[in-house]
Amino acid sequence: MAKSVHPKKINRAPRVKLGGTVLFLARLENGRQLRGKLHQLSTTGGLLQLEKPLDEGIKVEVIFHVGNSTVRSQARVLFPMWATQGYLQPFEFDQLNESERSSLQANLQKMLMGSAATAAPAFDENTEEAASVPDSTPAS
Repeated sequence: MAKSVHPKKINRAPRVKLGGTVLFLARLENGRQLRGKLHQLSTTGGLLQLEKPLDEGIKVEVIFHVGNSTVRSQARVLFPMWATQGYLQPFEFDQLNESERSSLQANLQKMLMGSAATAAPAFDENTEEAASVPDSTPAS
């Protein structure tokens, strides 16, 4: 009988969907600067909303303000995805120091807690069970 193969669970950093509410500045290696909006963000990287995509693998310096901190870090852009209004360009932080990562994590956690208070419970495919919320229906 064949053994069943279970893929390893990868603990991904929690992601906050910003929907363009946070602005960013990206400085390319050639000195060119791009401005745009962050679509999604985590402590490991995020998604930039761009009018035209960047080449995969290039290094940029990303600067943005989230919560009560300003993040300024080197990042590497990944393969872009076409979106209805431009492109979504994923990036991953290369040199986010520990104090910046901690500050970013705290601010993202506040954003997640704020949105969780107004949203219905969601199932995360990377965990084994849905977020538990007490049932408020009266017992019969």
